[in-house]
Amino acid sequence: MKIIDVPVPGGPETLVLSERPIPQPKAEEVLIRVAAAGLNRADILQRRGNYPPPPGAPSYPGLEVSGTIEAAGEAVTEFKRGDRVCALLQGGGYAQFAVAPVGQVLPLPDNVDLIQGAALAETCFTVWSNVFMFGQLRSGETLLVHGGTSGIGVTAIQLAKSWGARVIATAGTDEKCRFCESIGASLAINYRNEEFVAATLKATQGRGVDVILDMVAGDYTARNIEALAEAGRLVVIATQGGATSTIDWLKIMRKRAVLTGSALRPRPTAFKAQVKQALLEHVWPRVRSGALRIIIDRTFALSDAAQAHRRMESSEHIGKILLTMGE
Repeated sequence: MKIIDVPVPGGPETLVLSERPIPQPKAEEVLIRVAAAGLNRADILQRRGNYPPPPGAPSYPGLEVSGTIEAAGEAVTEFKRGDRVCALLQGGGYAQFAVAPVGQVLPLPDNVDLIQGAALAETCFTVWSNVFMFGQLRSGETLLVHGGTSGIGVTAIQLAKSWGARVIATAGTDEKCRFCESIGASLAINYRNEEFVAATLKATQGRGVDVILDMVAGDYTARNIEALAEAGRLVVIATQGGATSTIDWLKIMRKRAVLTGSALRPRPTAFKAQVKQALLEHVWPRVRSGALRIIIDRTFALSDAAQAHRRMESSEHIGKILLTMGE
């Protein structure tokens, strides 16, 4: 089968088309004939040599795919050959075939085609676990989403809105801000032109927000704390602005704020299987009804993976970038 390999760390040019044997599923795994794979920031980090795959995971990148079941392990009863699915992986999605634990595989709703399905798994697993499980967002509360037009951002805005929460988002252009508002944000802040803390406090009459989903960290951390309401929760899922921060613990104590962070990739399959069940119960009905739209920026052929990475690194995209396998 064809894959995209990263023989040496570096820029997008280090991504090369290569060949590997088709993997075989274990007892509780399925083999997926991949239709498309979703790009994620973790793929960029892995390509640069800053995010090695966990032990036992394929060496080549790709954390989510869509496609059809090609084969199933002897302990799998949930799926059969030909079923349309999407799946969360620990790696190996940039390939014509991929193996996934059955607890990380979901059936595609009838209104989602095979290509669109590659935009679902990673964003939904991430948003549900961080905004709703760790962040404990409730109806009537306010969520602040940084990076509102990223794959994670567009999913968080729509899910929180459908949950009955108010959403504020940040983005880097006026066009992106208007897009955030078009999918459910009550306010979008262009962080290049406006200080998001002041704008957030103004929009909440000085109260602050209940939950913040942050992909920046670094010097955003102290500013996020300023923007939190009493008993607010800050959930950090990436450190694009730096892995270290200086914070004032007295402000955290006064607000009784909760600061937490998580990385999905190293979590055990048992945890991801719990999230899967929650997605089937709470998120998949919203996909079927159209309350959660799948927003795709661009698709690229597998052989054009370097161009896809350049597109992601430009930060010009709105929604998910996908690689398609073709024939």
